Amino acid sequence: MPAWLDALNRHLPLRYLTLIALACAALLGAFVWIATGEFAWLALLGAAGTGLGWRDLHQRRHAVLRNYPVIGHLRFLLEFIRPEIRQYFIESDNEAAPFSRQQRSLVYQRAKGQPDKRPFGTQLDVHHQGYEWINHSLVPTHIDSHDFRVTIGAGRGQPYSASVFNISAMSFGALSANAILALNGGARKGGFMHDTGEGSISEHHRVHGGDLVWEIGSGYFGCRGDDGRFSEERFVANAASAQVRLIEVKLSQGAKPGHGGVLPGPKVTPEIAAARGVPVGVDCVSPAAHSAFSTPLELLQFIERLRALSGGKPTGFKLCIGHPWEWFAICQAMQASGIVPDFIVVDGAEGGTGAAPLEFTDHVGTPLQEGLLLVHNTLVGLGLRERIRLGASGKIVSAFDIARAMALGADFCNSARGFMFALGCIQAQTCHSGECPTGVTTQDPWRQRALVVPDKTERVAQFHANTLHALKELVQAAGLRHPGEIRASHIVRRVDGDQVRLLANQLRFLQPGELLEAIAGRQPWPHKVYETYWPLARPDSFAPRAPE
Repeated sequence: MPAWLDALNRHLPLRYLTLIALACAALLGAFVWIATGEFAWLALLGAAGTGLGWRDLHQRRHAVLRNYPVIGHLRFLLEFIRPEIRQYFIESDNEAAPFSRQQRSLVYQRAKGQPDKRPFGTQLDVHHQGYEWINHSLVPTHIDSHDFRVTIGAGRGQPYSASVFNISAMSFGALSANAILALNGGARKGGFMHDTGEGSISEHHRVHGGDLVWEIGSGYFGCRGDDGRFSEERFVANAASAQVRLIEVKLSQGAKPGHGGVLPGPKVTPEIAAARGVPVGVDCVSPAAHSAFSTPLELLQFIERLRALSGGKPTGFKLCIGHPWEWFAICQAMQASGIVPDFIVVDGAEGGTGAAPLEFTDHVGTPLQEGLLLVHNTLVGLGLRERIRLGASGKIVSAFDIARAMALGADFCNSARGFMFALGCIQAQTCHSGECPTGVTTQDPWRQRALVVPDKTERVAQFHANTLHALKELVQAAGLRHPGEIRASHIVRRVDGDQVRLLANQLRFLQPGELLEAIAGRQPWPHKVYETYWPLARPDSFAPRAPE
């Protein structure tokens, strides 16, 4: 955009030009009508359009209309007539880019409390390779409540009863103040967790009092000394809050694993600076690696230290799997030290809500299925699985997504973009520009005012509740009592043409202690990944051993 146009847009947003033009048409038409008796239609048309725009600016239901008066109705018009002219649209219902219209519509319906039933059966191609379903039982169960929960940190100081579906990490700064307010209000109302993201706990996280997972990244925001390193004193001040229920050390994320980040100085507002503990207007740097630890053993010691400083609150870490020997090194450190995290969140490479370099988005990081399965299998094979809860994050928006992740070994699931859709996100993919049309991912005070907090708080809570209600129906149909009972033997996948397989038969699942037996040489390695990379791992370094 040319500099002069950008300057004009800052003072007079171009998205209001249609409304301004209609108001001018109304005034001009009225003047000419009075003077000549003609052009009454122009005055009436301009007045009607101006009235519509005025209403759009002040209604509280649709963020798009509050930010784009009058012209925003084109979106709803196209959505309304879409079924009749679908063949003229480039995007099909099931084309995922990155989420299909069908997926987004499901979230919108559940967030608004609208029926999500569909006539004429599925729109999915059930004969397409990769199609999956959950086997049902002739003896379905009846479950009284859809409030499925799992205890994290059992047997320790302050265990937490978590919902199996929660808000994944999204920082204030990446999201607007109103978005944070609505997410946390929805979490409070629905009784589920809200991950702060590495941007730490802002004043907006504290307004409604919803349960928080405090994520601590390499920038140590919220627990950072003046030198940018970890500060015990500042950590304790935030961790002591009753609202903080879990502590999560971020090792890497699916959107850009192994990559730091910089929030440019002009975007570091007083609110963001206060939350992160950094100077206003100065570049805010998240290094690619932590300074509080540099080895697997030191990582676990840091986790133990945070757990003690927080008064025994469940403490764990989040990672996107990269080099297998690094994950195995952490496991060897658990064996050597006896220290285990209360939980591990596995982030898939398909996840992420922030802007990331294209090559990272497309070609770095392990997808959720492979990452989650490796973590679950390793912990099972080492006899550690029962002591550690596993979370999963990566394009999870539906009840079946949750069921599938739990079949692969997850105890609970987190969703970022699903809850963004619940807030009204239309997948415009302009998050990095500050020009989000719905006020979700912007710090522009005029744009974010379009997101009406009470309305969106209700939608966040309804999306959570209706998704878990759908999960309850799946669990009942499978003849089970809790989604934690879902196994890979319940999920079927079409692998090719007329061939289908249970996930339990397609994927390799380890038995308890099986990896210990292989390490001791009493049985063969259960998988090539263990045979190749376990001998390279060592608890005192993330670097691989030199090959013998």
